[in-house]
Amino acid sequence: MRIYTVHAPRTSDMHSRAAGDRAVFVRDGFHVWAFVFGGFWLLYHRLWWALLGYIAVMAGVSVSLGVLRVSGGVSLSVLLLIALLMGLEAASLRRWTLSRGKWRQLDVVAGTNEQDAERRFFDRWTSGHHDSTDDPMSIERGGPPPTRDIPGQPFSRPPPIPGSIVGLFPQPGGSV
Repeated sequence: MRIYTVHAPRTSDMHSRAAGDRAVFVRDGFHVWAFVFGGFWLLYHRLWWALLGYIAVMAGVSVSLGVLRVSGGVSLSVLLLIALLMGLEAASLRRWTLSRGKWRQLDVVAGTNEQDAERRFFDRWTSGHHDSTDDPMSIERGGPPPTRDIPGQPFSRPPPIPGSIVGLFPQPGGSV
């Protein structure tokens, strides 16, 4: 079974038919075509910032290896490691680009292929147990982490320090 993350553009009603029509499924795992054709894979998926970074890294590594006059085997090994990293992180680059483009991760679905994952997602999505105001299945990425001092956050203040501390340690500020 493969794992897919489901992304949709942010709209006022995340459960409308239009939001479901534009859903994108990103398969998690190793992408062979990104390993073999890294730059072309980024270009095909329209990951412009990632493509610029990839070109800059490849150019910098190639120039550095040429300046250091390393052997062909070492150069090949370094470039293969970069290609391996590209194959491993390709899905993360797509998710990052979607989150920058005001898309929201709705769900994580498992399926044997993309069509099976789509069927499972839409079966669960249309079953009617989602509330459009508070969707626990959706994950908001990119915002600051919740803190304890902001009113309205779901966290409470920490409990007060008790009068006595259990164990071998004395009360803070007390005599030894």
